[in-house]
Amino acid sequence: MLTKSEEEILDLLWTENRPMTSTEIVNLSVNRTWKKSYIHLLINSLLKKEVIKVEGFVKTTKNYARTFVPVFTREEYAVKQFTDSSEFNKGSKENLFAALIENTDDPQVIDKLEKMLERKKQELKC
Repeated sequence: MLTKSEEEILDLLWTENRPMTSTEIVNLSVNRTWKKSYIHLLINSLLKKEVIKVEGFVKTTKNYARTFVPVFTREEYAVKQFTDSSEFNKGSKENLFAALIENTDDPQVIDKLEKMLERKKQELKC
């Protein structure tokens, strides 16, 4: 489970869709007055929870800074939150898929889902 501040950082990383340093995160968090020390704590927490990862390093004025990216897409994270929930059970997954399919009006989406299901069936047979 993430804190509100951790979720804000993760959302910023998804929105920017590029590796970011802690300084960039602070600078782009215009609605927040986070200090560098607090961002450092939040980033370490997100790393421990394996929600973000170090993507690489960039040269700053005098040294190098780590860059971070999300481990999951927004959609993957939403599914993970749902399936990790204590209220989740096996029947819930079927109900979730059924609800998502019932609310889909695009035939192309249905076709993609069918292909994904077929691919998964083949994967499970191997």
